[in-house]
Amino acid sequence: MREAYIVTSVRTPGCRRSKGAFANTRPEDLLVTALNGLMERSKGVPKDAVEDIMVGCAFPEAEQGLNIGRIAAQMAKFPDATCGATVNRFCASGLEAIALQAMRIKAGWCDVAIGAGLESMSIVPMGGNMPRPHPEWAMENPDVYISMGMTAENVAKRYNITREMQDEFGFNSQMKAAAAQEKGLYTEIVPTPAVSYVYKDGKYEKVIKMQDFDDGVRKDTTLEGLKKLKPAFASTGSVTAGNSSQTTDGAAATLLMSEEAVKKYGLKPIAKVVGYTVAGCRADEMGVGPAYAIPKLLKMFGLKPTDIGLYEINEAFASQAIYSAQQIGLADKKYWAADSDSRIINVNGGAIALGHPLGCTGAKLCAQLMTMMQKKGAKYGVESMCIGGGMGAAALFELCE
Repeated sequence: MREAYIVTSVRTPGCRRSKGAFANTRPEDLLVTALNGLMERSKGVPKDAVEDIMVGCAFPEAEQGLNIGRIAAQMAKFPDATCGATVNRFCASGLEAIALQAMRIKAGWCDVAIGAGLESMSIVPMGGNMPRPHPEWAMENPDVYISMGMTAENVAKRYNITREMQDEFGFNSQMKAAAAQEKGLYTEIVPTPAVSYVYKDGKYEKVIKMQDFDDGVRKDTTLEGLKKLKPAFASTGSVTAGNSSQTTDGAAATLLMSEEAVKKYGLKPIAKVVGYTVAGCRADEMGVGPAYAIPKLLKMFGLKPTDIGLYEINEAFASQAIYSAQQIGLADKKYWAADSDSRIINVNGGAIALGHPLGCTGAKLCAQLMTMMQKKGAKYGVESMCIGGGMGAAALFELCE
């Protein structure tokens, strides 16, 4: 089987749903910016070399429907020969897209492909425009349709993840992200046009400005302030807005190649896509998915948790991220605390600070992981997330020499 190499990986900023810079920016435009930014950074690779663009999207409808993978390819001026598709594995959609393209390359079915992710949570609401659960099935097993927030409460209660633990984790996510912004560490970000409308002289005018940072990071967060927040999903619960992921808008894209293509274009790849897996769990505690997926992935390749130099474990909620770290053998907070030189989990903050644009997140975390694997010289990196409906996904990457 051939190797699949990541050559370039980029993302737009993640901006707050409804209140952030991208609230009025169409999702197609976010994705086009990511795709064009990807190709601009992949110097020497023409657009006509790309055979296929696979886009992950959790709610592929309305403005981000109609096979956004093909539409965005055309909007970004890829040739007609460049195909496109859309894939949905909810929160792992972006990673699924990258994994599918890697598998196609490994199988010898293509040489150059893009895996991407997209979600505009401002324009296409959480749950979609017209969700219709199956009535009889909902009576038999309502957990398939349960609120993600309630699954986080279930995890906290069942596995003794206290409010204090969750708030501390959320605080550290914000501090890591604030420090990374100050140091300019998010070099994978592509400056992105942000649309707004200003009422002037009896009509609305379209205004465009460039957005080059994640606008949900709260550097002034304090533990005292987090403690004052009320539970968001249950009156006596412990999950709050401060220890949950932000809902955001964004897009990300990764260029993958075979060894033959890498040599043809004279490129130095970042990393190899070593493997990918998914694992199922109870729907009413879907957040524990990484606790199943990461051990399964590591076992596939004979690795221990401490063999991995960097982890990106999506912070859908602090409760599930903490429990997942505990279960894979990385319970000590030195592995994720902002003031720890030994931290390897979400080293520059996670979705609590940076946001979780659903179908984009898997591709977004890949871009962040590629950046930091290079900066730190980490041989192995793992990306993982929980998935609505009761699943986890995990991917293993190996840094190229």
